[in-house]
Amino acid sequence: MVTGPAGPAAAAMAAALALVPAAVAHHGDVASDGSSAYQFSTAADYQPVRDGHVPQAVTYAPGLVPPGARVAVRQRVSEGAMTVELRVRGVAPERTYGAHAHTRPCGPDPADAGPHYQNVVAPPGHSSDPAYVNPDNEVWLDITADGAGEGASRSEHAWTFRPGQARSVVLHTHGTQRHGDPGQAGQRLACFTVDFAPRG
Repeated sequence: MVTGPAGPAAAAMAAALALVPAAVAHHGDVASDGSSAYQFSTAADYQPVRDGHVPQAVTYAPGLVPPGARVAVRQRVSEGAMTVELRVRGVAPERTYGAHAHTRPCGPDPADAGPHYQNVVAPPGHSSDPAYVNPDNEVWLDITADGAGEGASRSEHAWTFRPGQARSVVLHTHGTQRHGDPGQAGQRLACFTVDFAPRG
């Protein structure tokens, strides 16, 4: 697992996606050994819930994630492993946001996105057990915004999402705790509904 700045690749991805107000791109491939490979990317502008309509990217805290701030996600899958990249632009600058893949789509309530996606699901009574709540078993994408409110991160795993069980990326108020009460990152500020591959 690698979590951190996504570098030039994420910058190029974000630049391409910024050309349109919202984008979804899918690309399937076959590797030289015959295994399947898949790339998926999507981007949108955060907007508040209005008249019951939940946008693809919803902000619950306009002071930190203003309407019009942009988010982009890219997932690459190959040989049973995956990389997930996150980029934001236009959020409150000079701060670190916790970010994770969640199990359900965004809704009008921040809690609607459900819990963190876990590769090995914690059994009842183990919701804060670091054996399950850690950046290897979950997809943590903490992101630090620069002075312009831009930032990027990447998470790499030797597994892929179960079809249909990873549905969003949620931004939180602070970086994710690794000790004490692992996985906690404060209030849910914004949510981006993402139909991660594979979907079955």
